[in-house]
Amino acid sequence: MKYLKTIRQVVAALSIAAVTLLFLDFTGTAHAWLGWMAKIQFLPALLALNVGVIAGLVVLTLLFGRLYCSVICPLGIMQDGFGMLGKKAKRNRYGYSVAKNALRYTMLVLMALAIVCGIGVFVALFAPYSAYGRIAQSLLAPVWACGNNLLAGWAEAHDSYAFYTVDVWLRGGVTLGVAVVTLVALGILAWRNGRTYCNTICPVGTVLGFLSRFSLLRPVIDTTKCNGCGLCARNCKAACINSKEHSIDYSRCVTCFDCINKCHKGAISYTFRRTAVAAPSDHAAAMMTDGKKADTSRRQFLAVTATMAAAAAVKAQEKTVDGGLAVIEDKKIPERATRIVPPGAVSLDNLAHHCTACQLCVSACPNGVLRPSTDLETLMQPESSYERGYCRPECTRCSEVCPTGAIVQLTKAEKASTQIGHAVWVKENCVPLTDGVECGNCARHCPTGAIQMVESVEGDETSPKIPVVNTERCIGCGACENLCPSRPFSAIYVEGLERHRIV
Repeated sequence: MKYLKTIRQVVAALSIAAVTLLFLDFTGTAHAWLGWMAKIQFLPALLALNVGVIAGLVVLTLLFGRLYCSVICPLGIMQDGFGMLGKKAKRNRYGYSVAKNALRYTMLVLMALAIVCGIGVFVALFAPYSAYGRIAQSLLAPVWACGNNLLAGWAEAHDSYAFYTVDVWLRGGVTLGVAVVTLVALGILAWRNGRTYCNTICPVGTVLGFLSRFSLLRPVIDTTKCNGCGLCARNCKAACINSKEHSIDYSRCVTCFDCINKCHKGAISYTFRRTAVAAPSDHAAAMMTDGKKADTSRRQFLAVTATMAAAAAVKAQEKTVDGGLAVIEDKKIPERATRIVPPGAVSLDNLAHHCTACQLCVSACPNGVLRPSTDLETLMQPESSYERGYCRPECTRCSEVCPTGAIVQLTKAEKASTQIGHAVWVKENCVPLTDGVECGNCARHCPTGAIQMVESVEGDETSPKIPVVNTERCIGCGACENLCPSRPFSAIYVEGLERHRIV
């Protein structure tokens, strides 16, 4: 029994390391081996209508309690890390508190409504896996990339090219700010009070908390051995042990096994529900109280779960090259009437209703195309822009890693024929007309042959040649926009489509 906590900690450490690596790895190797770790997260699986994963997590909770929150959810594991630091500063600092059920179920209802109505900002801010993803992508990934570049430089100095350098750049200032605020807020809460966020705000914790009331295995207090010292309650980071009444609120217990290890009398054991021993004098009152609580919570849960099920069913520094002889002005992002979203997103509406803004696709994009949106309606959800690169027709990385179904997985053939936008020519910026030089970069690099160069003056073969776009063949990859030499704005740019189509 004493080894349960150690086993949990080892599994949790491996779990958070695997999830973190998904956001740090830029080679694609981690996703090939560990991509399933993102797909077994509760809310992404729910949005993707992954029935197998959801059923597995429900069974896991009904058998072992909220083990998901302690060994699978990276945000929960991260909070345990801050809690351990707090323990070193002050021991036995926790205490029992009454469950804030009104706040918990209110947040759950709001999350369900946000999913139904496609309010991505709310979903993104309070989805636990996505909150951790932003922290890893915004704060840890740049450090990882810098370490890799140092290693690559050292290897090159020793005539080895086993490593290669990568660009380190800020993908989104707003996302970075949200990640910093989230980290600081959760760090302080966990350092001082343990799992406050998980048991008051987190909608996933509320759903699993209700299920854990009926778990087969659970921590049980044997009142014949308990001496009432309260050591278990003072070390319970979920604040769910009432040592005076010898009771445990199983809806908030995250199955961390701390209480078992702290009890010197062996009065707490992780055992079957039916073996619970209650104090004789309090048994009837405890049964009546638990019955009333369960009945009330059951009605609340069923109403909210129905809404959640309906929600899931309804909406299941820029790089330039000129030989190093001149300073080249950075490109600026054009004003697009319709934003561009990744191939596989199907439509703007589909992305808005399924994306939790975890930034996994942004981290995985090898071409520097995806970055978080700064628009309030789609805040932190991925969108494409072509200042650093273009969306290569053969690349399907973003669709391979998305755990929520916001970006449907595509084959290379499907990706190459999916139109996410079309090119638009801007006469005032085109260098053959402004500078009197030959160009044709856009036509040469168009992978679908959608751009042709024609005389600017019809019938005059000596006139400068300008591009003409066949919008029926253009897939919106952005090669033309990215490689256009015009500065600061490209003479050709991509307008997005609200709904993607096959060309």
